[in-house]
Amino acid sequence: MTSFTLVLAQSQGAAPSGQMGTQLLFFGLLFAAMWFLMIAPQRKKQKEHDKMLSELGNGDEIVSAGGIIGTIVAVKDDRFVVRVADNTKVDLGKSFVSSVLKKADK
Repeated sequence: MTSFTLVLAQSQGAAPSGQMGTQLLFFGLLFAAMWFLMIAPQRKKQKEHDKMLSELGNGDEIVSAGGIIGTIVAVKDDRFVVRVADNTKVDLGKSFVSSVLKKADK
C-alpha cells in the first residue's frame, strides 16, 4: 500500500507549475481571439437589425428572410401584416424581416 501512495504522489507532482500557467494563458488568449473575431461582430449585427426593426412602420417595403417582397400595412406586437400582392396579406414575424427596400414617405 505504501508503494501505491508513492506512485500516486510522483504522478501528481510530474507537471511543472510553469507549464500549467502557459496552458491557461494560451486558452485565455484563444477565448479572447474568438470573442473579437466571432461573438462581438455578431452582437453588433444583431443590434443593427433590432434598430432597423424598431424603425419600421406602415408603408415600408421590406424583404423577408425567405425572399418575399412586400409592403407593411400594419404593425403588431410581434409581427407585421405585409401586403405581397393585390388583396393578399400575410403575417410575418418581426425577426424574419431581413432588409428594407424603401422607406415610406412620412
